[in-house]
Amino acid sequence: MTVLVAGATGFVGRHLVPELVTHDEDVVALVRDASSYDPPDGVSVVEADLNDRASLRGVFDGVDAAYYLVHSMGEDGDFMEQDRTAARNFVDATRGTDVSRVVYLSGLGGERATLSDHLKSRREVEHILSNGAFDLTVLRAAIIIGDGSVSFRIVQQLAERLPLMITPRWVRTNCQPIAIDDVVAYLVGVLDTPETAGETFEIGGPDVLTYGEMVLNTGEILDKRATMIPVPVLTPKLSAYWVDLVTDVPKEVAHPLILGLKTRTVVEDDRIRSLVPVELTPFEEAVTQAVA
Repeated sequence: MTVLVAGATGFVGRHLVPELVTHDEDVVALVRDASSYDPPDGVSVVEADLNDRASLRGVFDGVDAAYYLVHSMGEDGDFMEQDRTAARNFVDATRGTDVSRVVYLSGLGGERATLSDHLKSRREVEHILSNGAFDLTVLRAAIIIGDGSVSFRIVQQLAERLPLMITPRWVRTNCQPIAIDDVVAYLVGVLDTPETAGETFEIGGPDVLTYGEMVLNTGEILDKRATMIPVPVLTPKLSAYWVDLVTDVPKEVAHPLILGLKTRTVVEDDRIRSLVPVELTPFEEAVTQAVA
């Protein structure tokens, strides 16, 4: 099977591509700048930009399945509009080709919750991709723990740099983080499981913690003890500026993420566990691997 990975240079894509190679798939990495990408042995590279429809001509020729690991946070301009454009161009470019299966990694969060722009955009991309001529599998995840994860970088740097934190209410929000190795196992597993075609699944690790607990537990692993003092008047918007002062995560990425922390991100539908068995990594083990 020939599998294309859109977003091969991103955090998840960099872990997924080598794993697909070990499963004897013929892997094609879709990148915007081929000169800056050093692919694993055996991986083909195609250069195109999902925001440029013309550049996608012929990209999907001979491709049987694809992973969509693309988001536009951190880019110049309106990231939600860029997400829409990229998803629409992707769908249009696959029409008339042999692409029969697409797997999209989306964001976890209740359907009825008041979603942040970041999570709203993920939902909108799900809807756009569902209009393709292929069978779509959606995996929704909360914070992914691993070296290179922007969300985890915020948690780690808060734990490292602040022995005393005046914190917003979102530190009490529940989250179900998941290790990058487990995410990759699910991504690969659903492609080999026909029953997952056309379905949406929620994925998470074995531990449910508040964001505050994640910061404190990460601090203990780093031997950095911290104390938190929650302040009700510190809103997510204000706390986004507070995070700017403490971490080196670009505000174009950090702010949409922080505004989404008011949303509870816990798995409520675990059907995936019976279809794709994965031995889930405990939070502390995942953090230890990420900071090693």
